Amino acid sequence: METPPNLPVGWVAQWDSVQQRHLFIETATGRSQWENPAQFPAGPIAPIDTQGQVPHGQPHQSSKRRQYATGQTQAYYGSAEPAPYADPSYGQPQPGGQLFTPGLAAEAGFAGQQGAPAYFAPPDTGYANGQYPQQPVQQPNMNQVTNQFAQMGLGGQKPYALQTVNLLAGQPDPRDLHRPTPEIRLPPNASISQSPYVNADPSYKRSTINAVPTTSSMLNKSKVPFALILTPYRSLKEGDEPVPVVTDTVIARCRRCRTYINPYVQFIDGGNRWKCCMCSMSNEVPQLFDWDQARNAPGDRWSRPELNHSVVEFVAPTEYMVRPPQPPVYCFLIDVSHAAVQSGMVATATRTILESLDRIPNEDNRTKIAIIGFDVSLYFFTLAPGSTESSMLVVSDLDDVFLPKPTDLLVNLTESRSAIEGLLGRLSDMFQDSHTVGSAMGPALQAGFKLIQSMGGKLVALSSSLPTLGAGTLKNREDIKLLGTPKESTLLQPASSFYKTFAIECSRAQVSVDMFLFSSSYTDIASLSCLPHYTSGQTYFYPAFNASRTEDALKFAHEFSTVLASPICFEAVMRVRASKGLRMSEFHGNFFVRSTDLLAMPSVPIDQSYAIEVQIEETLTAPFVVLQTAVLHTTAFGERRIRVCNLALPTTTNMSEVYSSVDEIALATLFANKAVERTISHKLEDARDAITNKLIEIMTNYKNTMTAAGSGASAQLAISENMKMLPILCLGLLKNVGLRQSAQIPVDLRAYAQTLLTTMPSQLLIPYIHPTFYSLHSMPPEAGTVGEHGIILPPPLPLSSERLERHGLYLIEDGQTIFLWIGRDAVPQLVMDVFNLPSYTELRGGKMTLPLLDNPFSQRVNAIIAKTREMRRGPYWPHLYVVKEDADPALRLWALSSLIMDRAEQLPSYQQYLGQIKDKVNGTTY
Repeated sequence: METPPNLPVGWVAQWDSVQQRHLFIETATGRSQWENPAQFPAGPIAPIDTQGQVPHGQPHQSSKRRQYATGQTQAYYGSAEPAPYADPSYGQPQPGGQLFTPGLAAEAGFAGQQGAPAYFAPPDTGYANGQYPQQPVQQPNMNQVTNQFAQMGLGGQKPYALQTVNLLAGQPDPRDLHRPTPEIRLPPNASISQSPYVNADPSYKRSTINAVPTTSSMLNKSKVPFALILTPYRSLKEGDEPVPVVTDTVIARCRRCRTYINPYVQFIDGGNRWKCCMCSMSNEVPQLFDWDQARNAPGDRWSRPELNHSVVEFVAPTEYMVRPPQPPVYCFLIDVSHAAVQSGMVATATRTILESLDRIPNEDNRTKIAIIGFDVSLYFFTLAPGSTESSMLVVSDLDDVFLPKPTDLLVNLTESRSAIEGLLGRLSDMFQDSHTVGSAMGPALQAGFKLIQSMGGKLVALSSSLPTLGAGTLKNREDIKLLGTPKESTLLQPASSFYKTFAIECSRAQVSVDMFLFSSSYTDIASLSCLPHYTSGQTYFYPAFNASRTEDALKFAHEFSTVLASPICFEAVMRVRASKGLRMSEFHGNFFVRSTDLLAMPSVPIDQSYAIEVQIEETLTAPFVVLQTAVLHTTAFGERRIRVCNLALPTTTNMSEVYSSVDEIALATLFANKAVERTISHKLEDARDAITNKLIEIMTNYKNTMTAAGSGASAQLAISENMKMLPILCLGLLKNVGLRQSAQIPVDLRAYAQTLLTTMPSQLLIPYIHPTFYSLHSMPPEAGTVGEHGIILPPPLPLSSERLERHGLYLIEDGQTIFLWIGRDAVPQLVMDVFNLPSYTELRGGKMTLPLLDNPFSQRVNAIIAKTREMRRGPYWPHLYVVKEDADPALRLWALSSLIMDRAEQLPSYQQYLGQIKDKVNGTTY
């Protein structure tokens, strides 16, 4: 795809197989107007935007193609016009003296794309020479035209004009998940700044509703919960705006409610005072607020970051410190038992730490490190400054853990660098011949805590087996007879009170715990994950880890090194303040609630999410409300800072505005958190029912109050346009490993999935419950190439196996796993170009690393895989599994379970689910 210079916005150049240029413009109705209709290419074409993507509302692909059984590949060759890469004479001279080779663009089948082969062209498609079958233009109906004009502000519509859709009328479009959130329409002059950054970006803070009802009864009637989804420390990708920092330590706060000054306050009394947007208290403006300390001259008040940005960070003065800011402290607890050594975990972990020493936050050379090994005993290592040697001290008393030496166990990374490097280089060899079976993880945690409790820090535990000795001993309680039964939820509850009690003790001492768990057998993640949960850490799980498999070693090393290198915040507390009449009622996430609304977080990992429910306590009289999150923390470079994040939302007395402002992504994130918490105290079935019942409540009230059908029966299933993806997201939650009805899911996998559901930010959570599905063999020519915004991805398909073709190559990914599905009738050239193998029968499925071959299609497929790994926030590095259509049934079913629109075991298909919802909404049974 190429855009010629000096063309109006919307014009795109297209090249056909004989290199003739066609120009068309995309109009407001989505129709395409060709510059020269006489040059209109054969076959229907869909409009595309300047990045080569099919616009919203267009179908993903043409009508279902014929499928061919094994042995019928001759059908690919068709008539007199053979399809490239499907002809036995590939590589032989063709009529006209041309040679079919991968490097030729026109002959390769995709117009205008160098070396982009077409791996399909059944003769009934009507596309000669393997031309990519373009998608038909979808003629817009009058409702779509009206909606488009309304969105352009031309229809005289009121703010938050409600648009109702019938869910039964079509399939969900995956691209709708990437729509902007419903606009937050604040009253004029709500902010004292005209900056575009005065309201929080959804990646930092988003609300389930972007227009707040003025009364609690109205909110209850809508059935839509009011909650905030917070990711105060999200990672910054290239092109992201950095968070501005106020370095002059001049912090203006309300004397009554302690709100930080923000773009929604008012200056009064000639600018000498400011009126709080939360409680209306009048406060004095600090004397140095209008002084530029860097230039030592008067400054411009209106350029201050806190008045122009929703997210800002203050450097805190000394009155915000109980003690001097703590240094970064990392205490590594490494399982050195026989299982850990033989799996290669010890060698991989120590090598990763060694290679990450320069990436661990240590800007001011204050970082401290300790290393403790454990099996049936504890192994401490002295790391004297200036020495290249270390000595090992063994403690076998697990009942009364003590530190064998007062010094040189927790050392300065810079001063003891040589000793640390020496130990890490030989630690695996020291236990190479160990045949010890057993794990004293509990005592190791206690020892690490004793070592760092005086200053706080992070315990990083790496374990390969179930704790069997000392405090925190666990037993194998996995009972496959309970899986899929009401009693399964008992296996998801902690088996020992030690881990919660110890976690609360850690939280008080500003100690956070990360768990890296490796095991080929049961390891009781449900119990062990309590530690990260209450200390604001994170759990990582590597089932059946074996470092001899390159993929396993690469995944762990990538994730572990990313965690070690991430900027980290220590000894943090978080509080959310809101306008008068609002109160924070429930909290979900990895932290400990220290008081009614103060959340204690010994560390704040990058890209960890939290959900907080909001209650309306009294009638809201202001035209808008403000919700402010403040996180007081210590940075990795030793500064005490406060990160403040502001979100302003308008109030409304109109129920239609409430519904049209719902953020379905935030709502699904809240549902995930609440469902997981419900599994701990109730049955899994209750958690699933709660999701569906909440969806039914919302849709029932919507039908009764917002549609002509009212409380009577209706043939339609109505919902507001901005919530039309909510049912498929709820179905994705029901079919997620963490909640799915199944007797085949091991308890550890389910428990780990639940930790992901409650910690991942929305940008990671949504693909986890609604995977992404691409067709690679028939992707547009620009997919996999570099565009204006990086690698261009193919258009996503609906998550249905109806889209699978027996000659196709597909990618399915959920942020944790990537499946490459290949049909049994894939042409040999496709297999050769992607896998460097002569035919489908030579290909072996399973976990693998895809080769990067010297052909355009291989490079495009690898680029798409790399992009899917890079585009997600967080440290996760998904494994790639090649799934053959007729191969391992377990792997095949695992991949197909990602296609959540299909029926699976006892769970309904999407259409069946909608039918059940419709019956309930209409008040009938099913």
